[in-house]
Amino acid sequence: MSHLDVDVVDFLLITIYPVIGLFIVEIIGRRLKIPSWSKLVAQGIISVAFAIVYITAITAHWLTSVVLFALSITLFYQARRAKIHPDKSIY
Repeated sequence: MSHLDVDVVDFLLITIYPVIGLFIVEIIGRRLKIPSWSKLVAQGIISVAFAIVYITAITAHWLTSVVLFALSITLFYQARRAKIHPDKSIY
């Protein structure tokens, strides 16, 4: 990726950082027995935060931020569903 001044390793790390954040929230949630809806809300907030950082700080990664925004919408929807109907939630 010579036209972006971003190395391939840097690009991979930029895509892996949100996954690490989501896994950390999942591990903490399982260890502390946190309800699934609050865990999903925290993961949605992390996705939005990474998306905002990728749009503002790293302008070359707008597509990654769009995907993270879509993921956060899905996580917020699942959190709402898990809070309203906990018996139907698979998380």
